[in-house]
Amino acid sequence: MVKQGPRPLVICGPSGSGKSTLLKKLFKEFPDTFGFSVSHTTRKPRPGEENGIHYHFVSVEEMQSAIEKGEFIETAVFSGNMYGTSKKAVENVQHQGKVCVLDIEIEGVKQIRNSDRLNPLLVFVNPPSIGELERRLRGRQTETEESLQKRLNTARSEIEYGTSPGNFDVVVQNNNLKQAYEDLRNFIVHELETQQGQDVFFVTSLVSNYKTHEV
Repeated sequence: MVKQGPRPLVICGPSGSGKSTLLKKLFKEFPDTFGFSVSHTTRKPRPGEENGIHYHFVSVEEMQSAIEKGEFIETAVFSGNMYGTSKKAVENVQHQGKVCVLDIEIEGVKQIRNSDRLNPLLVFVNPPSIGELERRLRGRQTETEESLQKRLNTARSEIEYGTSPGNFDVVVQNNNLKQAYEDLRNFIVHELETQQGQDVFFVTSLVSNYKTHEV
């Protein structure tokens, strides 16, 4: 019997909640354990973003064509732009024997949370408050006032769904970055320790690195 790989990790939260910062810390600490699933989007790149690394930046026509061909696991429209996770992006990571990390929107989570194909671990990153979220988004200086208000309105509904019992496996409260990362890391290590029948060497390696870090 072929062993199944480790369960994918889905991380979700409003724009500005700190998801990217938490993931950077996770990848830095465990560089050989996790692999990032690069999503597709029809929005334009922000300063510093690279195609194929942060996102696959595509046209609306390209995205629609790929969706019609059944190439995506989940898709969503957020702030007027299309986003999606392709089957190929996830498979590329899994073939490396790594935990596939997906950073997706709430609508995407709703599509895959009960997926037998993925069986993902679901993490919601909750910002301290809407006020703090607004401060962070304004600090980016990448939004118009109209787009900012749209993001904040969307964030309110995301937080309501994300913090409702049963929708996610864990809610990481990001009031303090250090504590939020500890909570995220503790949850992941505990979950991977339970996957003994899937990839024992993988789990042992991760837990060993984790305990060494703790000392």
